[in-house]
Amino acid sequence: MGVIDRFLGAGAAVTSVANAATGMAEVFRENATRRMELDEQAYARAIAQHGAEFAAAPRGWFDGMMNGLNRLPRPLMTLGTLALFGYAMAEPEGFGLRMQNLNLVPEPLWWLLGAVISFYFGAREAHYFRSRPIIAKPAQAPLIPRAAEAGDPFADNPALRDWAEAEAAK
Repeated sequence: MGVIDRFLGAGAAVTSVANAATGMAEVFRENATRRMELDEQAYARAIAQHGAEFAAAPRGWFDGMMNGLNRLPRPLMTLGTLALFGYAMAEPEGFGLRMQNLNLVPEPLWWLLGAVISFYFGAREAHYFRSRPIIAKPAQAPLIPRAAEAGDPFADNPALRDWAEAEAAK
């Protein structure tokens, strides 16, 4: 076909007519392939922005020390509880005496201890909840081709799906 086009001299004319027809068709109907390309570019930009939001900022020695101190209470409470079991087995009389003394602590002091521990862990949770990144919602929803129905043979290709609909309408 390429040799015949050269002899007839119609190759450039056919190409320009085809480009004009394509341009005219895109005035009335969106180019589904181009829409998919634009959607993919928007997705790539969103993923790049999301990755940039979570980039770690450099921190100093003081921040590292404070982070280490903030991580100590939970392991210390856990290891302390396990140490109490060990102490109860190693020296039952001393453990029993200390537990009797704990029974003498007034109830409001136990409530205060519970409030301090609750506020400590609650403040940590609130800090992490408040410092999570806020992802802005897009101002306008992107144009998305019609969703494919169940059993649609062209579910992955909007252009073929639209062509099949046009053929079925004839």
